[in-house]
Amino acid sequence: MSIQASRDSEGYLINPDDWTEEIAIELAREENIELNDAYWQVLNYIRQYYDDESIIPDVRHLMSYLSTENNCSRKEAKKHIFELFPYGYVKQACKIAGMKRPRAWSTG
Repeated sequence: MSIQASRDSEGYLINPDDWTEEIAIELAREENIELNDAYWQVLNYIRQYYDDESIIPDVRHLMSYLSTENNCSRKEAKKHIFELFPYGYVKQACKIAGMKRPRAWSTG
């Protein structure tokens, strides 16, 4: 399958509104990730936050969300994020969620 959406030179979607679950699956495949419920929890949060706030959530927001939803500490939530996305929140999670590459962010 090939992604039917415009992407930048690093593979991020140019328009986050082009994102679909099928595109997420393909982007994940490019990162050698097979999506399961744990990944979808993160991706759906990023998408919902973006839909509500029109910005990409900082990794700290995701850590707070996961610690509440999964009844764990923020430290455990951060560890979980980086177990799912070992190359980083921006490099993998934001990319698979269909976000544009953040311009001046830490990879957090």
